[in-house]
Amino acid sequence: MRIFHQIPTQRPDTPLLDAIPTPDVLRALPRAKLAEVADELRAYLLYSVGQSGGHFGAGLGVVELTVALHYLLDTPHDRLLWDVGHQAYPHKILTGRREAMPSIRQTGGLAAFPARHESPYDTFGVGHSSTTISAGLGMALAAQQKGEPRRVVSVIGDGALTAGMAFEALAHGGTTRANMLVVLNDNDMSISQSVGGLSNYLAQLLSSKAYSRMRDDARKLLEIIPPAAELAKKTEEQVKSLISPASLFEAMGWNYIGPIDGHDMGQLLNAIDTLTNRPGPNFLHVVTQKGCGFHPAETNPIKYHAITKIDAKPSAPAQTPKPTFSQVFGQWVMDQAAADPRLLAITPAMREGSGLVGFSERFPKRYHDVAICEQHAVTLAAGFACEGLKPVVAIYSTFLQRGYDQLIHDVALQGLDVTFAIDRAGLVGEDGPTHAGAYDIAFLRTIPGVVIATPSDEAEARGLLNACYQQDGTAAIRYPRGAGIGADPGDHLDALPVGTAAIRRSGQRVAVLAFGTLLHEAAALCANRNYSLIDMRWVKPLDMDALRRASQSHDLLVTIEDHARMGGAGSAVLEALASEGITIDTLVLGLDDRYLEGGKVSQMYAEDGLNAEGIARAIDARLAAE
Repeated sequence: MRIFHQIPTQRPDTPLLDAIPTPDVLRALPRAKLAEVADELRAYLLYSVGQSGGHFGAGLGVVELTVALHYLLDTPHDRLLWDVGHQAYPHKILTGRREAMPSIRQTGGLAAFPARHESPYDTFGVGHSSTTISAGLGMALAAQQKGEPRRVVSVIGDGALTAGMAFEALAHGGTTRANMLVVLNDNDMSISQSVGGLSNYLAQLLSSKAYSRMRDDARKLLEIIPPAAELAKKTEEQVKSLISPASLFEAMGWNYIGPIDGHDMGQLLNAIDTLTNRPGPNFLHVVTQKGCGFHPAETNPIKYHAITKIDAKPSAPAQTPKPTFSQVFGQWVMDQAAADPRLLAITPAMREGSGLVGFSERFPKRYHDVAICEQHAVTLAAGFACEGLKPVVAIYSTFLQRGYDQLIHDVALQGLDVTFAIDRAGLVGEDGPTHAGAYDIAFLRTIPGVVIATPSDEAEARGLLNACYQQDGTAAIRYPRGAGIGADPGDHLDALPVGTAAIRRSGQRVAVLAFGTLLHEAAALCANRNYSLIDMRWVKPLDMDALRRASQSHDLLVTIEDHARMGGAGSAVLEALASEGITIDTLVLGLDDRYLEGGKVSQMYAEDGLNAEGIARAIDARLAAE
């Protein structure tokens, strides 16, 4: 295997790879050429991600696995599913999208994850983790029902296997006898410890066709020799429990093989060939190294989970970066924890992204990372709250969707004191529609007793975090990815009043009611046209006094939010006005009823008319229609 120390800035020489437009050409190559294909694929992956930015380490770790799977499977007739999609870049390269890879995560470019509309080889669209065993099982059972000879392979990472949904699918799959293979891509284990010596030899033995035939023949023979059957079964179980971590998966009905070296092409080909042709549910455990083949990523996989685009132009003098909203939250939660020993923080595998690294180091006994288990995270917080503690759940908007039932039944219905710090609200840019936080206002504001805050800048975020934490009950504060305008949040623990808006500017005829950071897109417009600008701060409870006053002194109300218009903050305003019997022309601006593909956040908001120019056009059109 070739080891890289730098990301190529010039397209590498990849003659074998260039001659493989689709996997059917790959399958025509002799096996001896596949290691060379893998080296070229890794080189091109490094180059293309350097051009576009994007998920990095996981893809490098599955280069050999991707080549082996497409070599042995008849894709896309055979179904190949990639859990999460961070590891699917090599798959995209081998399935007709090689030259388009530099466009990934950009407006009009390739999707950041497998997407059914993009390619017939993307058999299932993903973005959230732990879904592909369930989906693959559905495909395998469908093939069985329709009498279609089709192999199904679901590739899932060890992190995704922490989620309950994956185990629900495994428990069901083991009872169905569906013909499918689950490949566990374990990139958290050390190859030197788990693959080598005796365990390596036994893994090769277990994955061989000879062993598979021997075991099946022995089982058939034992069916006609009842006295020996129980002893043989117990002996097999005891031997396998000693030589591999098979007990759990075997007990659930899966034929488990592994662990094997996920970078050894020969082992991969032998194991996958055997298991994809063996009936019933099969489970292959492969050990890979995240960032494999790129030395910096091998030594620092967290840093190289994803990278930004490499800029070949000379960089401007470095400026002190503005703190992100995640960092503002991270500092606040440490300050609040120092002042209140009841506070504890919970996150579903989002420590770095949510700004909890400092908290986890300073308050390790009050920090709980529950892995990719959003439902458990929410109900865990409920349990803490029942005992008089004050949990803060740091979670991305798109992931909170997975814990919605628990949020209603386990937290809000019981009136429990839990604060939800909802990161990545609104559009997130390059990650596309699977990660967009466009629905949280709608699904939260219908729940009785929940308060919802929408800060417009970093300073307001701290004040509203204080308010949400200090009020007694279930509270949510939503804020976007990245930095705001650079407002100094300070170090205070003073709360802004719940349900009170802030008048940023008093004007005439038009009042703009802004929820969240899009307030700043409207600020210059309001100043130039003498419109009123109201920072609403709270979706629930709404400031009814501010709404009444604005309705009495203006001809048009305009609501702005970084959220779906349907069911969002603007809808809340319309409902409130209707309940008060207030009749006034109201223009609701927000995200349209569609999915926006990845791109720059500013471009995506502009596409939906939520930049300054778009807001001005919408207001002008409404005024002209009066």
